[in-house]
Amino acid sequence: MGAGHDHGHTHGPATGTAASAHRGRLRIALGITLFVMVAEIVGGLLADSLALVADAAHMATDALGLGMALLAIHFANRPPSEKRTFGFARAEILAALANCLLLLGVGSYVVYEAVERFFFTPAETSGPLALAFGAVGLLANVVSLSLLMRGQRESLNVRGAFLEVAADALGSVAVILSALVIMATGWQAADPIASLLIGAMIVPRTLRLLRETLDILLEAAPKGVDMAEVRRHMEELPGVVGVHDLHAWTITSGMPVLSAHVVVEADQLDAAAHEKLLHELQECLGGHFDVEHCTFQLEPSGHAPHEAGLCH
Repeated sequence: MGAGHDHGHTHGPATGTAASAHRGRLRIALGITLFVMVAEIVGGLLADSLALVADAAHMATDALGLGMALLAIHFANRPPSEKRTFGFARAEILAALANCLLLLGVGSYVVYEAVERFFFTPAETSGPLALAFGAVGLLANVVSLSLLMRGQRESLNVRGAFLEVAADALGSVAVILSALVIMATGWQAADPIASLLIGAMIVPRTLRLLRETLDILLEAAPKGVDMAEVRRHMEELPGVVGVHDLHAWTITSGMPVLSAHVVVEADQLDAAAHEKLLHELQECLGGHFDVEHCTFQLEPSGHAPHEAGLCH
């Protein structure tokens, strides 16, 4: 009665995760991030600019996040085993979750320090130095963003890195604007205000990524897959009487999976009809919903109560 069918498709970690195709770009982005981080730390100390130091702290978490993303790709592409049947594919999502927590921590810290400096410990920031180092940071971030642009559409892990670099780019813009204000007016409060903006830019993007990551960890239906529509499409196939125990979830970015018990008419259980219906189910799910890794159990009417009895 039971059958898993994949029509010759190759699934799972053996093909590599969505992030693995962008490993080289992630490495280049990591090198750029480390360079800018050191430059902004030096610039922040020389110019006494909290905005530069805040952006450098964010860069440090970016570097750690990119390093974890690369490490996750390494583990995610290890082959499956008898104990871990999907290999380490979920490691990519765990890395994305860790990135989210790091970003939230840094965003909170930057906001706290900006308020502290604005109200209690004002400082004299060198506008020209802050401008020069901010421009270097912006240029480097633009290069990194161009490297990660395509990958962030395919992988949550790469998207986390992309959002971190994007926030850094906006942070560099804030540093440049605050430096220009200080140079033009001497208004030193522009620096902590820019720092506050940097912190405020980090949090909303991180919360969106965190929600997507938690959806995967909690095995919610894959993004963009309407389960009611999936059921309707399956039940409209000739020979299908009903569908129950329908589940869909995501192992890692680009790896949605689905399982279902399909109640069929008696004449669908002979070998030829059985195989034909499996092909039709697979084509339905792969063609309409882009879910190719499916496991179906074909069963006659009246089998479900017997199956429920076996569970007690």
